[in-house]
Amino acid sequence: MAIALFGTGLLGGAIASRLLEGDQELWVWNRTPERCQPLIQAGARSASTPQEVAGQADWLITVLSDGPSTKALLLEELDQQLAGRCVIQMATIAPEQSQALAAEVEARGGRYLEAPVLGSKPEALVGRLQLMAGGQPEVFAAAAPILNQLSEAPRRLGAVGSAMACKLALNQLIASLTHAFSLSLHLVQNSGVEVESFMEILRGSALYAPTFDKKLERELQGDYGNPNFPTAHLRKDLALFREASQATGLNSEGLEGLLRLLQRATGAGLDGLDYCALHALTAGHGAAPEPQ
Repeated sequence: MAIALFGTGLLGGAIASRLLEGDQELWVWNRTPERCQPLIQAGARSASTPQEVAGQADWLITVLSDGPSTKALLLEELDQQLAGRCVIQMATIAPEQSQALAAEVEARGGRYLEAPVLGSKPEALVGRLQLMAGGQPEVFAAAAPILNQLSEAPRRLGAVGSAMACKLALNQLIASLTHAFSLSLHLVQNSGVEVESFMEILRGSALYAPTFDKKLERELQGDYGNPNFPTAHLRKDLALFREASQATGLNSEGLEGLLRLLQRATGAGLDGLDYCALHALTAGHGAAPEPQ
């Protein structure tokens, strides 16, 4: 099984490293070629153009930053090379974007499976991503040898669009839980309450979520470097959730303030840092003026 993987950033690079542990032949490509070098040294192969890389494999995995970049790669650069090949699209994009991509790939004679994941570099490296898939059952079954390397229990949720809706729902929880915990933590500190006393009460309640402890030390120390999931990506996904929810008739106006807050991350230099840098914005430190 020969695989071509496009996009070797934080998640894509880790997925590629995991796949190199299998028996597959792996080709990698990134618009910044230097990002492929560690993978090439580990045994992957590459070429100067995405067309050359795609020509070496029947399975094409895309782990790009967003919907427009994924569309440009698949439909403009690869185009007719999609015939006879299967695309596993792993970036978090809007459900309708994924559905449109599936239709275009199939019109060119290819097959399409959306496969977003919950988890990041640490989970990818050990094959413990929570992988959700949307697409035809036969495509999901054919992709099993790849998916099983990345996840202990990959699950198909339904047709194309279903997995993306689920991923956006989960990422909305990441944003909202991080925001809520950050505000509470600041108020506790500002009021002179010992943080550990607060945490002991929280841990013993139905309000507790493990992510609170996972990010606690980073937030207390203001250490937001070495991100597994950057703030800019969280903002992008929350905006996609808002659009998807509104398209189904939901009232998501409660998220507007959080989105405006996250928009300030760019001016504050937080976009490339871990998403818990939201803690700096709730404190009012380092935040740029609200965008016009």
